[in-house]
Amino acid sequence: MSQQQTFFLGRQPILDIRQEIVGYELLFRSSEKNFSDFESQNQACMSVISSALSGFGFNEVLGDKTGFINVTEEALLSDLIEILPREQTILELLESVRLNESTRQRCLDLKSKGYRIALDDHVFGMEHLELYRFVDIVKIDILETDPTMLPDIVKKLRQFPLQLLAEKVETMGQFEDCLGLGFELFQGYFFARPVVLKHKGLEPSKITMLRLLSNLHANADFSKIEESFRSAPVLSFNLLKLVNSVCVGLREKIRSLRHAIIILGLDKLRRWVQLAIFASSDSRGINNPLLEMAAVRGRLMEFLLMEHKGLSRNSERVEAAFMTGILSLVDILFDTSIDVIVNELGLSDEISAALLHREGELGILLSLAETLEQTNFGEVEDLVEKTDISFAHLLSAQLDAYNWRDSIK
Repeated sequence: MSQQQTFFLGRQPILDIRQEIVGYELLFRSSEKNFSDFESQNQACMSVISSALSGFGFNEVLGDKTGFINVTEEALLSDLIEILPREQTILELLESVRLNESTRQRCLDLKSKGYRIALDDHVFGMEHLELYRFVDIVKIDILETDPTMLPDIVKKLRQFPLQLLAEKVETMGQFEDCLGLGFELFQGYFFARPVVLKHKGLEPSKITMLRLLSNLHANADFSKIEESFRSAPVLSFNLLKLVNSVCVGLREKIRSLRHAIIILGLDKLRRWVQLAIFASSDSRGINNPLLEMAAVRGRLMEFLLMEHKGLSRNSERVEAAFMTGILSLVDILFDTSIDVIVNELGLSDEISAALLHREGELGILLSLAETLEQTNFGEVEDLVEKTDISFAHLLSAQLDAYNWRDSIK
């Protein structure tokens, strides 16, 4: 069961003194309406993180810019936010976060791990001097701050090694005044209103996610964790987006699901699953025949390689065949060009060639799976000759694929 979903995300640029974009604040949106509407601030926070990482993908949302992510006190004190890529993230403490000793220690811990910290809508106070010594950015709402007190506030804050960001800059005059006071970063309607990003997608069912989380907490055998992804093509697709979001500057191309899980690491995988469960809606979801078809294709292709080449289930070639099969319908599922998806997921050259052009051994196996679905036995016969796979093996593989899919529903 997978839930059809449209992901929404607000994004407002943050500019420097040259009015060049240096980052974006990511904002919760539940529809195309450009305002925030949520029942729980914590859920909104988790939803933004989950959507940015595996709904859209960090690269799609931010490019090479920095993401300002709003965090609640609960999110700050949990380890879930540590899934965010530290090189591209600024954790923005909402004004509701109590600036006490526990949050100060948590911020120091996150700083030691490479994260940058911003204070959102901050009101200056002498009691926060220790905090100012290590935070990176202080955001000041210039419309909510007494203009006669602003110069003195800026003067006091500039004693610390931090940057000042002026929020709610709505006119050229306000921009010039803030520039003269010493603000270095700017955000507001004068530059750009937030835009709402929209992305079609599918969300794995909560049952699937809870089962995976249970296996992760129980330190289950790696193959059992991998099987959760093998049985849910949407989960696998989101995993690949997540790896490309979290592992910034990934030099290796992804060769299989196992390879993707190893790159990400089980700790980050656990955090992502918890985030996704917390952020997801409660609707029941739908059966999608394309997902069934993708899963069957993956199993058919890996079975053919195992039987024909005598390879083990855990061999890299077999895993690559399975992943090629389950990704072969994502362009239709997500109404997106396959070229865009292949480029976005950082797949190996062999898998990319198979998906884009049906080239190589995996490409021929994928073509075989597709023609078998269409019961085009003339083309099947031609492909069987190319692969030197007997009809007996082919029919055996098809039966195995359907039985496997039935067994994991």
